[in-house]
Amino acid sequence: MKFDKLDEILIEELIKDGRASYVDLAKKVGLSRVAVKDRIQQLMDHDVIENFTVAINSEKFGKKVSAFFEVDVEPQQLENVAQNLADNSSVASIYQMTGPSTLHMHVLVEDFQKLEDFINNELYSVSGITRVESHVILKRFKSRTGYKL
Repeated sequence: MKFDKLDEILIEELIKDGRASYVDLAKKVGLSRVAVKDRIQQLMDHDVIENFTVAINSEKFGKKVSAFFEVDVEPQQLENVAQNLADNSSVASIYQMTGPSTLHMHVLVEDFQKLEDFINNELYSVSGITRVESHVILKRFKSRTGYKL
């Protein structure tokens, strides 16, 4: 799919407000509501827009502790470990990173006791993990809600 400036503007506007109406978007780009709807549908059909979602302030939702983990894994266990951790409700995101079978994981929990419980009971109990490094977030300056074009 070939993109043009109007597609970029539509995506930027949807990043700002995923609930914007086709009418409001049409006014911003100078197209009809139907043309905007068709363009957005094309972006969805080509998996440029994967889904529409809501960004939650995890602290206001009771998850006051946010931590990132670098988890080194035995190479043959990478898929199993990643899936096991991804299934945990405290894991907000998990990615395979470059390097020797490393996973990068973001965890959200209610408090430091829950973080300790997660580390001792959920993380260290997973077979195949060889090293864990953790970093607790002290302050959030920016959070990804979409790709900046």
